[in-house]
Amino acid sequence: MPVETPVKLPTIAFLGAGSMARAIIAGLLKPGVVVDGGIRTTNRTPEKAAELAGLEGVTAHSTEADAAANLAAVAGAKLVVVAVKPAMVPGLLREIAGALEPGTVVVSVAAGVTVATFESLLPESVAVIRSMPNTPAVVGRAVTGVSAGTRSSEADLALAVSLFETVGQVLVVPEEQLDALSTISGSGPAYVFYLIEQLTATAIGKGFTPEQAALMVQGTFRGASELLAASGDDPAELRRRVTSPKGTTERAVAVLDAAGLKATFDQATDAALARARELAAGA
Repeated sequence: MPVETPVKLPTIAFLGAGSMARAIIAGLLKPGVVVDGGIRTTNRTPEKAAELAGLEGVTAHSTEADAAANLAAVAGAKLVVVAVKPAMVPGLLREIAGALEPGTVVVSVAAGVTVATFESLLPESVAVIRSMPNTPAVVGRAVTGVSAGTRSSEADLALAVSLFETVGQVLVVPEEQLDALSTISGSGPAYVFYLIEQLTATAIGKGFTPEQAALMVQGTFRGASELLAASGDDPAELRRRVTSPKGTTERAVAVLDAAGLKATFDQATDAALARARELAAGA
């Protein structure tokens, strides 16, 4: 997704540079985005750090090669993105707490770790924003939920929104809605891929080759999504236009309705929400 208006961000440190952090970094390196002071990253191994070291404007550190790498990365950084595994978060926050300058904004992309956990381990002079991006960030099509902490200002929140807008769209929600958001947009790509997987298997079962099935199904999903985005109409209206009275599509949709597709999605997302709450409680 191209950056339509110039974006200027302060020095950013990424603690943990896995696939999600790398997707965000790719957004920051697009034309139209300026990061004053550059981007710092930390990874555990020198090999992983070396993969990022060649990018213009990125300084990469390895915690194996330098025990003070995290401290070096956050020194003077205005934005600190915590992108390590959730179980590693408390230890990391204790490590960096004394090195964060007053006014630093710490942004979490660690699933299930609450604002309260972050704020309990960081100085009161540091703001916390919790976020939930999804994997289409890799292609600049993320939908990211962000939630303010108790110590964050409107300016702090706006900074986090600007960060994630480099890789897609952003929704600002209260933290109590963030886990529910994760069951829709966070897990949502998996639901879409699962539907594509099953419809492809159905096409193969009707005699098409895997290549033909993939072309039909993936092209249809892509085309329908682009039509929805371009038309400005809601999906129910677009569905009605495809569904001729007493026609084949009407018969197929009736079967889907009879199967209780809405109820199935309700149950699936409720199960995901329950698991998110278990993870937040350390289960």
